[in-house]
Amino acid sequence: MENKRIPSSVPQEKTAAHQNGFLVLLSMLIGMIASICCFVYGIILLDRGMSLPGGALLTTGLVGITVLCVLFAGFKVLAPNQAYVFTLFGKYYGTLKKSGFYFVNPFVTANAPAVMNGEATGATVTKNEKTGGYTYTSGKPKKISLKTRTLDNRTQKVNDAMGNPIIIGSVVIWRVDDPTAAVFTVENFEEYLSIQCDSTIRNIARLYPYDTMEGDADEKTLRGSSSEVSEIMQQELAARVKDAGIVIEDVRITTLAYSDEIAAAMLQRQQATAIIAARQKIVEGAVGMVKMAIDQLGEEEVVVLDEERKAAMVSNLLVVLCGSKDAQPIVNSGSIY
Repeated sequence: MENKRIPSSVPQEKTAAHQNGFLVLLSMLIGMIASICCFVYGIILLDRGMSLPGGALLTTGLVGITVLCVLFAGFKVLAPNQAYVFTLFGKYYGTLKKSGFYFVNPFVTANAPAVMNGEATGATVTKNEKTGGYTYTSGKPKKISLKTRTLDNRTQKVNDAMGNPIIIGSVVIWRVDDPTAAVFTVENFEEYLSIQCDSTIRNIARLYPYDTMEGDADEKTLRGSSSEVSEIMQQELAARVKDAGIVIEDVRITTLAYSDEIAAAMLQRQQATAIIAARQKIVEGAVGMVKMAIDQLGEEEVVVLDEERKAAMVSNLLVVLCGSKDAQPIVNSGSIY
């Protein structure tokens, strides 16, 4: 099934320019000590009346301390399976996905969508009951989680290929593969995924019947071919959310049932089918047993039966073997004529 791509001007993902955070931190600490020394020595020289060198050292120390304090904002820490997406004055600057301690341009801004997984610091979050994610209410999360996550999609009522209303729900295993596209393509990639999941379930469920009818044993159904249907759902959903930087690892149907208004009627139909199948087996077995009994009586000449007596015996044995209740024996001491 063809899916339209999301029209956007998403920049190509690139690694943000960065330096080893430990080396830069060591250099800045040395610079901070030097700046403080210049500041203190400048005050001493001014106190001794040496205004020109004292003023120069004092100014150098103040400038150095100010610049170093600004540069401290460039330190970033990334844990495994997390990512930073940076912009510099409104333009895409780069992405960091490898864990470690980094130093980047202190004027860059970390970008993240409105809904995160609640692990980012610096934000107050509330849980979204539908998507299982979190919405920030204050502050702003900076990091994007690349961990594998689960979307437990709520059940919904749809019509199958035969028009029967059914209740269906699914669980989606997914992760963010391209954080740059996830940030710049859609406003909220978790809600986007949930909506696309609902749409995919509706599109796929209406193509298959809930269960097979008589004579359609080879037809794919939602109940009998759930694994194949789940794979088709996964392929379509993956195509829908690919442009948002999301990878779908698995889709599984968790809830599947007839809707309440037809559940009772469908249950009666299933019960009737089961009863007919059971009766058919009972009749087949009873006929075989009756035939065997008549053949053995004739071969061993236990009793000689004419056609009328054979018919009576067949009738009696079928009643006993096919009856739903235990037969009550009646002793006949006379002739059947």
